[in-house]
Amino acid sequence: MNLSAKYSACLKGELLCPGDKSISQRVLIIGSFLNQEILISNILASSDPICTANALNQVNANLTFNKLSNTVKTVKRQMPFQDPTESLDLGNSGTGARLLTGFLSGLGINATITGDKSLSSRPMKRIVEPLTKMGFKLNSNNHRLPIEITQSIGSSFFEYNSPISSAQVKSSILLAALTGSIETKITEPIGSRDHTERMLKYFGADIHSEIKNEKNIIHFSPSDLSIQDENYYVVGDFSSAAFLIVAALISEDSEIIIRDVGINPTRAALINVLKEMGGNIEFTKVKQVSNEEVCNILVKNSQLKGADIGGDIIPSLIDEIPILSIAASFADGKSKISDIGELRVKESDRLNAISKGLDAIGIKNCTDNTSITIEGKTGYIEQIDNIKSFDDHRIAMSFLVAGLRSKRGIIVNNCENIVTSYPNFVSDMNQLGSRIDEVK
Repeated sequence: MNLSAKYSACLKGELLCPGDKSISQRVLIIGSFLNQEILISNILASSDPICTANALNQVNANLTFNKLSNTVKTVKRQMPFQDPTESLDLGNSGTGARLLTGFLSGLGINATITGDKSLSSRPMKRIVEPLTKMGFKLNSNNHRLPIEITQSIGSSFFEYNSPISSAQVKSSILLAALTGSIETKITEPIGSRDHTERMLKYFGADIHSEIKNEKNIIHFSPSDLSIQDENYYVVGDFSSAAFLIVAALISEDSEIIIRDVGINPTRAALINVLKEMGGNIEFTKVKQVSNEEVCNILVKNSQLKGADIGGDIIPSLIDEIPILSIAASFADGKSKISDIGELRVKESDRLNAISKGLDAIGIKNCTDNTSITIEGKTGYIEQIDNIKSFDDHRIAMSFLVAGLRSKRGIIVNNCENIVTSYPNFVSDMNQLGSRIDEVK
């Protein structure tokens, strides 16, 4: 599916932010382990969480996914988790694959985790290695999928000094510690997304974090989980809101409100960057929901200026680098985004995909292994070469946003994967006033 995006004079209106994909994945997994009746609302009914729910049901989780109402019901199981009769296909979901590998390892069952071509090329050594050190038996395809989990029992205590700050690595280990009842201490160079820690704490786990010598240290002790409320609300996905935020910033005379956006400090660093670049962004109605900060975000058109971005802030905005690159493309002056080598091993080589896309729309840029420098353009896009999405949802959505500044319109190829994270992206954008259409 190819999509065209054309110049829009302004964006106006108000939208409810779609449910957070990362939190949706986690509450499906942890919710199934609680073995209680829970109604999970505002869950993201996209392909990634659906794949995770299907995989959990193959091991007897008893989840009912209602895509129309964006809800999931967990039902108390009459039988324990069990070995699946077939491989667990996680599609394109790196979060689902990595978190379930830890979760199922600790449960002590036999299972094989597979995925699509893109997911099968992504690195899994980062979880296979620590889980093996925990005492679990895993076989992989040269540290790629498929991963075979063999019934085993982990050690009683595990300490891991992670070489990278990764929420998926940390979460995989914590879920293995949860299901395997393992006292665990994890140290990461700097704090990464803490949705797993927050959710475990919300459900009563004995878990806490501390900063020591500038490193983030997580302590987990085996404990019984319990539900505080039979309803769990998934806050809005900041990564999805980021596309709408940048769209409003770069469009003339725009003013939008995005409701119920999760602004977890380990996740929403993009806001600070955009404000430093001159973005007119305000938070209203800030509150706590399901142990996560949430608010409405008001965004107005702004003339951005270039900035140097890098260092400790990067793990908190790694998924937003593609759309940040679009903001930098229409800022006054040069921007350099550094320490983003992790983009090389996402759904695509995102650093390369960003650079190729910017070339296609006539934005000057240069890259090395871990950074990109972008020369901003305060006018409009003249060049109209087709843009390759590299089958990456965030690349596709980012360049469709760039189309707002194209008088002649741009075309982004192979946009099917947008459904993995933001199924209503096109309709939401068009509701605000953009012009995104399918082209044959």
